[in-house]
Amino acid sequence: MVTLDTNEATERLVDSGVVAVMRGADPDTAVEVAAALHDGGVTAFEITADTPDAMELIADVSASFDESAAIVGAGTVLDSETAHSAITSGAEFVVGPTFDPGTVETCNRYGVPVAPGALTPTEALTAYEAGADIVKLFPASSMGPGHLSSIAGPLPQIPLMPTGGIDVDNVADYIEAGAAVVGAGSAIMDAEAIEAGDFESITETAREFTRVIAEARGARGE
Repeated sequence: MVTLDTNEATERLVDSGVVAVMRGADPDTAVEVAAALHDGGVTAFEITADTPDAMELIADVSASFDESAAIVGAGTVLDSETAHSAITSGAEFVVGPTFDPGTVETCNRYGVPVAPGALTPTEALTAYEAGADIVKLFPASSMGPGHLSSIAGPLPQIPLMPTGGIDVDNVADYIEAGAAVVGAGSAIMDAEAIEAGDFESITETAREFTRVIAEARGARGE
C-alpha cells in the first residue's frame, strides 16, 4: 500500500475545488461518469462506503486515471475498520458524516487525509484537534453559507468542506463564505443523464461547477 504525503494529498483535495460524491455509483458506469466529470475539470472523487462493492469501485476509478490526474477517496466512513479497508483499496482520502476518533487515528497512521463531519464550532474544533485535515460541514443545506462563515471567522485555521445541498447556484456563496473545498453529489451527477448515457451533459455541468468555483476564488483573492 502506497500513500501520498498527507499534506500533498490535502493540497490536491483543496485545489480540486469540488469533490464529486459518487453515492450509489453503478459499477457499469462509474468509470465513465468519473471520466465525464474529469473532462469538465473535476479532479476529486468520493466513492461512498455504503455503495455496493465500494472498495472495488475505489480501486477501479483510481486505476482509470494517471496518478497525478485525479484523487479518489472514500466517503460515509463511520469506523476505523472501514477506513482501513478503503485505504488498502487505494483511497487517497477518507470522509465521514460524523466525527469518529478511531477513523481519524487510522487515517493519521497511514498518512491519508481525513475529513470527518461536524456542524458546530465545538464539533469542528474537536475534530481538527484530534487530527482531521479538513472538516466536512454537514449537512450544509440545513444552515447555509452564513453558518459556515460564522465558523470560519473565529476558526480560520480549519479547512471547511460544506457538503449537502451544494449546487451550481449556491456554490459561489459557500466559497465566498470561506469554504476550502465543497462536496457535491446529485447536483453534479444527474441520475437521468447517467441512465441515458448522456455523459456530455455531466461534463457540461462539471465544467460550469468548476468555472463558478474558480471565479468565486478569484473574487476572494486566490
